[in-house]
Amino acid sequence: MLELAGEPTSVAAFGKYVLAAVNTSESFTNPSGQLVVVDVKAREVVRTLDLGGQPDSVAVAPSGRYAAVAIENERDEDVNDGAIPQFPAGWLSVVDTRTWSVSKVDLTGLAAVAPEDPEPEYVSINRDDEAVVSLQENNHLAVVRLRDRKVVKHFSAGSVTVSKVDTKDDDNIVLDGTITAKREPDGVAWLDDNLFATANEGDYEGGSRGFSVFDKRTGRPVFDSGNALDRLGVAHGLYPDKRSDAKGVEPENVAVGTFGGTPYLFVNAERGNFVAVYDVREPSAPRFVQLLPTVNGPEGVVTAPSRGLVVVSSEEEMPDAGIRASVQLYKFGAKSDFPSIVSTGDIGWGALSGLSAVPGRRDRLVSVTDSVYQPTRLLTIDTGSRPAKIVSARVVTKDGEPIGYDAEGIAARPGGGYWLGVEGTGPTGNPNLLVRLNGNGAVAEEVPLPAGVAAAITSNGIEGVAVTGHGSKEQVWVAIQRELTGDQKGLVRIGRYSVASKTWAWLAYPLDAAPAGAWVGLSELVVVDDGTFAVIERDNQRGPAAKVKKVYTFDVPRAWPSNQPGGTGLPVVKKRLAIDLLPLLKAGSGWTQDKVEGLTIGGDGRTYAVTDNDGVDESTGETVFMRLGKLL
Repeated sequence: MLELAGEPTSVAAFGKYVLAAVNTSESFTNPSGQLVVVDVKAREVVRTLDLGGQPDSVAVAPSGRYAAVAIENERDEDVNDGAIPQFPAGWLSVVDTRTWSVSKVDLTGLAAVAPEDPEPEYVSINRDDEAVVSLQENNHLAVVRLRDRKVVKHFSAGSVTVSKVDTKDDDNIVLDGTITAKREPDGVAWLDDNLFATANEGDYEGGSRGFSVFDKRTGRPVFDSGNALDRLGVAHGLYPDKRSDAKGVEPENVAVGTFGGTPYLFVNAERGNFVAVYDVREPSAPRFVQLLPTVNGPEGVVTAPSRGLVVVSSEEEMPDAGIRASVQLYKFGAKSDFPSIVSTGDIGWGALSGLSAVPGRRDRLVSVTDSVYQPTRLLTIDTGSRPAKIVSARVVTKDGEPIGYDAEGIAARPGGGYWLGVEGTGPTGNPNLLVRLNGNGAVAEEVPLPAGVAAAITSNGIEGVAVTGHGSKEQVWVAIQRELTGDQKGLVRIGRYSVASKTWAWLAYPLDAAPAGAWVGLSELVVVDDGTFAVIERDNQRGPAAKVKKVYTFDVPRAWPSNQPGGTGLPVVKKRLAIDLLPLLKAGSGWTQDKVEGLTIGGDGRTYAVTDNDGVDESTGETVFMRLGKLL
């Protein structure tokens, strides 16, 4: 670690050195900054150059002859709602790496938007020693010839109309809207000496949700991605619905690198937490290759083709949610298990909180969405393909109208339809319920918990549901996630509801000890046979802090009375470890997911598990669909 005098905003490699742009500003109205030259091997600062303003991005020419720094002098977003102009204006600094002299390139008077206050955001340099500079808030692009510090071309980034996007923050992903917005590009990167790509993040007036390829000679886009990034986010369960009324997945940055002889474009989606990879052998027709999942807020992206690496920095810091700023490395040609599940037909999805087999179908499962999305939907999953595919969605209705539950479990009924396990919000809020659905997804019955149990339950209520028997012998089983008030610490409830008699009986399940600062609870319940069940037991930790993600089985005691009342002194089951899921969750070397919430035995006799991504809300968003084989 090397301590610097301010806030590092960008770095670039230059031979044995790293050039670090450092913001030392006292205020928005009195900006300042430095370019710090660091000897990497010695870990020493060998030179410090005064930039005179607040730097945002630094780039080094492929020739090594020049470095360029975008001096943004960013605005105060609390002043006049963040509108520009706000002075002082920004500029481009050009560094001659032979003499380490710094020159200023004036960018005022170029843009139609606030021409007196350019705010350069990002810079990239081609093999002709030309720098392309994005003036994001001005919705403008400028090309600067570095040898004589002249603006040789500049043009508006323009506006674009994009259809079939979600424009409503309504907990429901529907691609039926249209936007017309200024591109307001952030990151830029040359594809060759004439064409460059822009990440059209937008700012206070724009954001087209995509990326574009511009020709410097004409100033016109030769390609625009339209709704492609949003649709990729939807298909991969990485679409942030809460950003639908803003900028969707929000493209932040771009980078270019040639791997295996093929040039690729990497596009960061800051709110979707992914990097989209495109083959750009034909720059006017980029071809999608794959998605790379990231930790929250991917900001920087650089390529290191000589080492076969792409490096992504994620800036989001949410310690209370278990999310930390991080750097991720991706190896060219390495095997990846992502995605393990996708959707077809623009079916929006996420927050998969339960799994069930579909009776009579070897290759079909059904999942349910929790309260992140409204209304509640049943999603049919085809396990016969890799990745697994969500092929259809059915809205749950009550009295003919869509209804939203916090559905945390689902189990198929032998006679048709499903039972949902619905989590409540505690004794004074929405109740915990068993909800019986007919084959069309319509609510046929709602069954509350017994009054005594309901009064003692916390906000961590029903998390799993299972069904045994049919007809007059049908019984519905529930797993309560955490201890009830008054129950012994470390013991949670497994309940059985006898449908014919409408009576409840209870067992106690012993939890693993919780790691320091965490809790452990149940998040799924599955029938193995009439007397044996499986549960998911997990902690509430993610990333490096995750410790408990396990599947256990237990047998129902033979002497267990069917009419036992709730209360203390419940029979305690003996559990057996079936599988530790943590190695599977860590196998991809990415961010370890928290909420393993779905488990079932499919019609093919194989066991499947899935994580709940919380709808990409304070979560990385990656969903892990696990194929556990003939485990149970």
